[in-house]
Amino acid sequence: MSLPVDTPPAVANALGYLQHHLQELTKCQNASEHTINAILMGLIAQLQQLTQFITSPAPALTITSPPISIPPLSVSSPPLVLATLSK
Repeated sequence: MSLPVDTPPAVANALGYLQHHLQELTKCQNASEHTINAILMGLIAQLQQLTQFITSPAPALTITSPPISIPPLSVSSPPLVLATLSK
C-alpha cells in the first residue's frame, strides 16, 4: 500500500503497525482454520466408523462355558471305618 507523499510520519507509522498486526492475525487465523479442518476430518472419520459399527449386523455370539475341573480322587488308603470293620 503506498501512502500519499504528504502523509504525516505518525500516521504512516500507525498504519504500518496496524498492517503488520493484521498480517500476523491473518497467519494465526489460517493456522487455526487448518487445525479446525484437521480436527473435523478426524471427527468425521470416527463418526463414519461408529455409524458403520452400529449399522453393520452383529456377528453371531458363541457362548462357551469354561471347562469344569474335577479334582482327582485319591485312592491312597481306605477310610478308617472300613479298615476296622474288615478285621
